[in-house]
Amino acid sequence: MSGHSKWKNIMHKKEKTDAARAKVFTKVGKEIAMAVRDGGPDPVANGKLRDLITKAKSLNVPNDNIKRIIEKASDSGAASYEIVTYEGYGPGGVAVIVETATDNRNRTAPMVRHAFSKYGGSLGTTGCVSFLFQDKGVIVVDNEDGDIDEETIMDEALEAGAGDFSAEEGVFEIYTDPADFAAVCDALAEKGYKFVSADLAKVPVTTVELADPDQQEQMQKMLDLLEEDDDVQNVWHNWDD
Repeated sequence: MSGHSKWKNIMHKKEKTDAARAKVFTKVGKEIAMAVRDGGPDPVANGKLRDLITKAKSLNVPNDNIKRIIEKASDSGAASYEIVTYEGYGPGGVAVIVETATDNRNRTAPMVRHAFSKYGGSLGTTGCVSFLFQDKGVIVVDNEDGDIDEETIMDEALEAGAGDFSAEEGVFEIYTDPADFAAVCDALAEKGYKFVSADLAKVPVTTVELADPDQQEQMQKMLDLLEEDDDVQNVWHNWDD
C-alpha cells in the first residue's frame, strides 16, 4: 500500500527526547479527553475511546496516566476542545492534512497557515486533498531483530480481520478498516506482538516524490513546524520520503 514510508519513521520518532515523548503523551491525552467528553468514559461503549487507549498503550503511555486522563475528562469542568482539520499543499504539490484539537481557532488557523506559507506550501479549502487519502487502521509491529516470521504474522493478521499487510525494513505494517482496528489490535496483542504504533490514520492512495533537495528540505521543515505545535494532533501527507 502506498505511503508506507511515513510509518517506518515512527520508530525513529519514538526514540526522541523525554520532552518530545511528553509532548506525544499530551497530544494523545487530549484526544482521549475529547473522546470521553463525546462518548463517555467506558471504552466498551465508546469505540473511539477504546481505539485511543490502544494508541496510547502503543506509545508507552502508562496505564495510570490513561486512567487519570479519563477521570479528569469526566469532570464537567474539564477544558473543552474541538477538532478542526485543515487541508493544503506542500512544496511540489504534496497533499497535506492537518488535524488540530483547539480551544481557540483564532490562534490555531494563523499558525497552520504560517507553517504552509513559510515553507513554500499553500493552505487550501476543505476537501481539496482529502479525496487522495483513505481512512485506515495502521498497526506497526517491530521486527528490527528479525525474529518474527513474516508468513506467520501475516496469516494471523489477516485471520484477525486485517485488510492488507506489508513487510518493510525492520517493521511489519498491518492495515485494517477502521471498524476492524480494535479487534485486530486485540488479537495481535494477545499473541504477544509489540506495537511500534497503532492508530487510525489517513493513508494516501498515491504518493508524490520530490526530486529537488530544496523541496525535500522545505517539506520536512514544514512538517516539523506543524508537528511541534501543541494544537496539532496529527499530520498526514502523501510525500514518498
